[in-house]
Amino acid sequence: MSFAIIRTGGKQFRVEKGGKVRVPALKNDVGASVELEVLATTDGDATKVGSPLVDGAKVTATVVDHGRAPKIVVFKKKRRKHYKRTKGHRQSFTTIKIDSIR
Repeated sequence: MSFAIIRTGGKQFRVEKGGKVRVPALKNDVGASVELEVLATTDGDATKVGSPLVDGAKVTATVVDHGRAPKIVVFKKKRRKHYKRTKGHRQSFTTIKIDSIR
């Protein structure tokens, strides 16, 4: 079973061929092909770790859709000071489908 460790949006993800992954928002259109940086890869017993990237390794993926995560509420309060602030945040994401690991 082969997999790769990729980096996108400042985060790292373990991906396999045919799998779907939610990554931080990409600016590509739905249906577009994307090539991602490979930090490490394995194919059965052989493992290659890059410093920082594996030379010649590519992960090709297709953008499936874009969306936004559920809202989280950020609430700040300082007691006895009449200070309260409420703010909401929704993180944007992109779902990608892994086509190949080379």
